[in-house]
Amino acid sequence: MPGTAVFLNRGKATAPLALRANVEHNQILHEHVLILSIETMPVPHVPAAARLTIDDLGYKDDRIIYVTARFGYMDQANVPGLLPLIRNADIESPLDDAKLSYFLSRIELRLGDTPGMSRWRKRLFLATSRITADAAEYFQLPRERTVIMGSRIEL
Repeated sequence: MPGTAVFLNRGKATAPLALRANVEHNQILHEHVLILSIETMPVPHVPAAARLTIDDLGYKDDRIIYVTARFGYMDQANVPGLLPLIRNADIESPLDDAKLSYFLSRIELRLGDTPGMSRWRKRLFLATSRITADAAEYFQLPRERTVIMGSRIEL
């Protein structure tokens, strides 16, 4: 599919859930893919020069790059604000704002009969898991270009 897809992901160990769902269910892979991981560092601010680490994941010219962005705990995690820094780096894929979409993965937790945790702990865990910020708002993603894809896990 033409354009660039930015997938937010927790780390490099797994593929983003939204990327897997897009390929498996929709049979869509964007022309350019940027997988973005955000790290909050134990310092108030991270300078722009130290903000990004870019990795081609070992494959040149596959049009997939992995970017780790570091923010201090006082910095605003503005993902669209990272694009000029990423463009200025040596990347294999262009970032065209007009053809750029953001994808978030969301996991919904449900109470189930899975063994391993007492029922009261499951309920407490579920209650605390619902007290989370809206990721699209937190990362300042434009709503008109953001897709949220999810799955359900039973505890």
